[in-house]
Amino acid sequence: MLLLGVTLPVVLIALAVGYALGSIPFGVIVTRLAGVGDVRNIGSGNIGATNVLRTGRKDLAAATLIGDTGKAMLAVVIVRSLYGEEAGAIAGAAAFLGHLFPVWLGFKGGKGVATFFGVMLTIHWEIGVIAGATWIFTAAVFRMSSLAALVAVALTPLYMLALGQPPAFLIASLFMGALIYYRHLANIQRLLKGEEPKIGAAKATTPSSETP
Repeated sequence: MLLLGVTLPVVLIALAVGYALGSIPFGVIVTRLAGVGDVRNIGSGNIGATNVLRTGRKDLAAATLIGDTGKAMLAVVIVRSLYGEEAGAIAGAAAFLGHLFPVWLGFKGGKGVATFFGVMLTIHWEIGVIAGATWIFTAAVFRMSSLAALVAVALTPLYMLALGQPPAFLIASLFMGALIYYRHLANIQRLLKGEEPKIGAAKATTPSSETP
């Protein structure tokens, strides 16, 4: 049985490896090791780098960002080296899923933007760079991290089509993009109301108030 040219056993391996790596909650780990408490009890309660930054420790936020991006990249590289590009894309999507729904935290994880970029940069670095540039441009113009993420994620499948990428890459980008939009529903509601905080402005401490 084949799925996107990958046999079912390979799909299962890719899913297992990807999810296991993706579910590592770097935000929780680095804040606890640094003695600043559990990041889930700080700010919005999100485990991503943006909320870690609310501890006042830029180094911890940077470590979280690197960890959340790197775990997806590692999942893709490991599985791709063994089973090919399509399997690597599946592993990347699974790592993204592990970040959003880590079993270790009762399936309550982050929003997945950093992990999404980690996957994109590894399965096709040019598209990852273009998507990243889209985020930077949108953030610079509108000063909203969530809007920048939503725009970059929405345009990534179009970049895939324009550059003629394999179906597995396109499906992975659509799958991750749909879940990012789902996890950003509160942000979308605030954007529509004109209430989304801008980068550098004081932010509310209610859950789901930031992006990564």
